Amino acid sequence: MKKFLIGLVLFVVLVFGGLKLYEITYYGGESYYTKITTTGTKIAPQDDAGRVYVDYRYNQPGYDKQGQSQTLVFNANKSRPLRVGAYLKVTYNLKKGVTAWEAVEKSDVPKSAIQKLE
Repeated sequence: MKKFLIGLVLFVVLVFGGLKLYEITYYGGESYYTKITTTGTKIAPQDDAGRVYVDYRYNQPGYDKQGQSQTLVFNANKSRPLRVGAYLKVTYNLKKGVTAWEAVEKSDVPKSAIQKLE
């Protein structure tokens, strides 16, 4: 019975560890900060059913906490452009590119990134 319980615990640990590693590898990444300076490029892709939807693509520089730059290419996934002047915190993954973004206040952006964005 002890061997079974130890085996079960090890199995659960390995499964959760593998899922966490997958999440970090494909969806985690470094945080970069950017400031929206344009209305983006309007695109109108189609889904699998042939429905057209409006989206906006952005191609901008972003800066990490140390002020290192990275070109960030991402879609807003909104039917209207992002607000010009808005600050974003962007998660950038080496394998997938931008995996997430969120609006932040200017006060939440590290000073080294603000210096490069202003």
